Amino acid sequence: MESVLRAFAIYAVLLLLFRISGRRTLRDMTAFDLVLLLIISEATQQAMIGDDFSFTNAVLVITTLLLADIGLSLVKARSPRVARVLEGVPTLLVAHGSPLPGRLERARLDEQDVLSAARALQGLDRMEQIRFAVLETDGQISIVPERK
Repeated sequence: MESVLRAFAIYAVLLLLFRISGRRTLRDMTAFDLVLLLIISEATQQAMIGDDFSFTNAVLVITTLLLADIGLSLVKARSPRVARVLEGVPTLLVAHGSPLPGRLERARLDEQDVLSAARALQGLDRMEQIRFAVLETDGQISIVPERK
């Protein structure tokens, strides 16, 4: 039973930390970010398993994490409010060619990130060509070009 409680606690802490760290955290992984993720996984494993390294305990912890994830997805599907809190909402970054500095700063992005997405997605190379740039809940930047 202790392993189940540890797994739920770690799940909740990781969910909170990744929600606080922002949407772009996992999308723009560097080599250091990968190493950090591996270190986090090792620390998480130690915190969940404790001194019991048995196969049974490992299966119990994995099952608990999967059930917690499935349960949370069901709650999010039934409650838009919970979904907004956990997943966030899309954030408008550029409106009619004008960057919105406060929103860019909160998202830890800059104009070059938006222009990079505009080039890759729409072949646009100037801010004035962007009608809207939106940071989606999955961390991607969507670009709507200005009408010609």
